[in-house]
Amino acid sequence: MIPPPSGTPPAYSAYEPYGKPGEERKKDHDGSAYISLDSWVYPELSRLYSLGYLNTMFLAMRPYTRRSVLHMLEDSQQAILNSKDDQAQDILARLLRELQAEKPAGPSNRALVYGVHQVYDRGMYITGDPLRDSYHLGQTIVNDYGRPYQKGFNNILGGSYLAELGRFSFYARAEYQHAPSAAGYTDTLADALSILDQIDPSGPNHNQATIPRGPIDAQNPFRIVEGSLSFHVAGHEISGGKNDAWLGPAQGGAMAWSNNAENIYSFRINRVEPLNVPLLSRLVGPLRYDFFYGSLKGHTSPNHPYTHSEMFSFRPTSNFEFGFQRTIIFGGAGHSPVTVAKFFKSFFSTADTTVDLKYSRDDPGARFTAFNASYRLPFVRKYATFYVDSIAHDDVTPISAPRRASYRTGIYLSQIPHFNKWDLRVEAVSTDPGVSRSFGGQFNYFETIQKQGYTNKGFIMGDWIGREAKGGQAWLTYHASPTERYELEYLDKKNAKDFISQGTTQGSLKFTFVKRFARDYELNYWVQYERWKAPIYLPAQRNDTTIAVQLNYYPKLHSWSR
Repeated sequence: MIPPPSGTPPAYSAYEPYGKPGEERKKDHDGSAYISLDSWVYPELSRLYSLGYLNTMFLAMRPYTRRSVLHMLEDSQQAILNSKDDQAQDILARLLRELQAEKPAGPSNRALVYGVHQVYDRGMYITGDPLRDSYHLGQTIVNDYGRPYQKGFNNILGGSYLAELGRFSFYARAEYQHAPSAAGYTDTLADALSILDQIDPSGPNHNQATIPRGPIDAQNPFRIVEGSLSFHVAGHEISGGKNDAWLGPAQGGAMAWSNNAENIYSFRINRVEPLNVPLLSRLVGPLRYDFFYGSLKGHTSPNHPYTHSEMFSFRPTSNFEFGFQRTIIFGGAGHSPVTVAKFFKSFFSTADTTVDLKYSRDDPGARFTAFNASYRLPFVRKYATFYVDSIAHDDVTPISAPRRASYRTGIYLSQIPHFNKWDLRVEAVSTDPGVSRSFGGQFNYFETIQKQGYTNKGFIMGDWIGREAKGGQAWLTYHASPTERYELEYLDKKNAKDFISQGTTQGSLKFTFVKRFARDYELNYWVQYERWKAPIYLPAQRNDTTIAVQLNYYPKLHSWSR
């Protein structure tokens, strides 16, 4: 054990070796709210991890709860304080200040935490025609909770509130959202895409959430983005409501689950603290798991299917993590009843299904499996982290059928020699496996019965890159401080010509500036220039520019001790 340095604040606990939670951790029965995926906290946690700390963090299982993040920081704080890494120490101090309500000063334990957590307003103006169809052509604004946007002025006004008392926690985040009216797809294009998806465009399937058929009215919904009540028991958060989920180690997208689509209402059991299982953990290290069950919206063929997701993630060493995930979409009006027996059948099904079974009321559902891994590379542990995320349709795991899988791979350089405030991340992605000349879009993220596939309210809930596509993303970031950064992002993406007639191309360059001032206020400004070509939609090359300014206010939470 590393001895604490002189002058260490009393609130800091002693450093605990990797994978061995102390007695105080085992006695922690307090529940806490999840941290939203678009919080500034996640980039800083990722950077701290790739600087060689946070050995108990599971990179591919987000979101984290407030107290789970506090425990990650406590596990590494002594190593950070003993280091000469000024950046790591600055990040630690800023994160601990963010979570100070979770750990009152002195010997008292937390009793009640409550208050408005965030208030924000985002004004966004788009010139030119944007893309808003991740299931076919592409998406201009990605990983944004499926919020509406169109050419012209768009606005989001929202806020969040949290309350934590003992084992219980409550979190709610709601928004007023505005997007202008738009022309949308012509009937000819919408019908062609419907036929491509094997859907009869006539009758009740004329309008589909996955196809923006025009004209599109102006949107002005009041929407609950997140909202759940949770109960903490033995390292688990058991919750009901709307929660974020990002199941993958990458930044640009997650093959299994992301915040690209609107969150679903679900029942959830999430092991938020690492679990050490006798004998098993000697081989695979501490583990975490996550399960949620809910319904999907925006599906018309069939209507209102249900979904459940299961994930297990392991850390055999402090530098290596791997995980397995499975998503099932089943049921739907007029196809297959949703019963307890049908749930267990879908939960345990692994064998191939016949055509007759697939179209019957005993259909086990559309089955998608994912595998991911991340590794802090030898000799450059504090510099480079490599990761891979993959998904396959109707295979036990992507490992069992690697040529049929889709992949997102990446490498993250948490600092550049002699320029340690800069970091670089590069990712490549493909959902176009080479086992067949053409799938016509009817493979990954698609399913014969659930024809709106892997979507919720029209957006892909996995990786926004979509079906039969290839692309890459890169981010170059300068960290002036833990709450101030300048970032340049590049994107290039193509859809296969044998999926979308004549194919699609999409490229963009985005600059982001984030600055915290007066301690509680944050300015988030970004401008994105995009060029795209989709002859099936509009002739010639198109371009659009998006300018967004978001002002965030973070009031101080109230905390009582006991």
